[in-house]
Amino acid sequence: MSACSDGASPTPATSNGATGNGKITIGISGDLPGLSLKAGASYSGFDIDTANFVAGKLGVPSANITWKVIDQAERVSALTSGEVDLVVSTFSITPERQKEIDFAGPYFVAHQDLLIRRNDEEITGPDTLNDKTLCAAAGTTSADYVKAHYKGHITLHEVPTWGECVRNLANGDVDAVSTDDVLLAGFASLSKYKGELKLIGKGFTDERYGVGMKKGDAARLAKVNTALKEFISSGAWKKSLNDNVTPSGYSIPSAPKVGS
Repeated sequence: MSACSDGASPTPATSNGATGNGKITIGISGDLPGLSLKAGASYSGFDIDTANFVAGKLGVPSANITWKVIDQAERVSALTSGEVDLVVSTFSITPERQKEIDFAGPYFVAHQDLLIRRNDEEITGPDTLNDKTLCAAAGTTSADYVKAHYKGHITLHEVPTWGECVRNLANGDVDAVSTDDVLLAGFASLSKYKGELKLIGKGFTDERYGVGMKKGDAARLAKVNTALKEFISSGAWKKSLNDNVTPSGYSIPSAPKVGS
């Protein structure tokens, strides 16, 4: 796998309060503003806060978490091979993935949308992508949806990460990027893209984010679901979203029902 390990540090800025010697390896993204971003000696974002909280409820102190940055297409294989224990990485719960792995959650519901250049007046939604080049990260539900619904009408350019897609869009190499609105809002809010990119704002799917884990560990699944429920009910869920996502201008939705 091309995934890289960053070791047991850097850690999130906030300790999860757990004590003891428990350890866990969590697969994450490293380039998603507001969700899972490595900056200097630390990771930050809503997914990082979610993973840190869950690890604490599993008895693992923040300092004992090993963070592994993995490409979107490698999330399932990282779990089935045992390379990571959990994946918290805008990981949509789908029937196909549930054949291979288990999911706790959902802990957030996003909607697939389109990011385009600000001066583009031709693309107004997925039905206006004819003869356009669309970028998506390989191995994602975003790419799968486009293939299934618009095959033959657009050119799909797949790359390992969403950051690469957004750079391609800004450089004029592709016409649009399609993935979850909360991800796209984070990229559009970056200073280097402000005034250059815009979000269409017409979500056309529901993406239910879950915590991925190896199939068959019912005890761990139950513990993670319990942790996610507490993450939401304690107010930590909303605080994390307000701190990390609201600055992009994204409207925070109501919390989903864990286990639904």
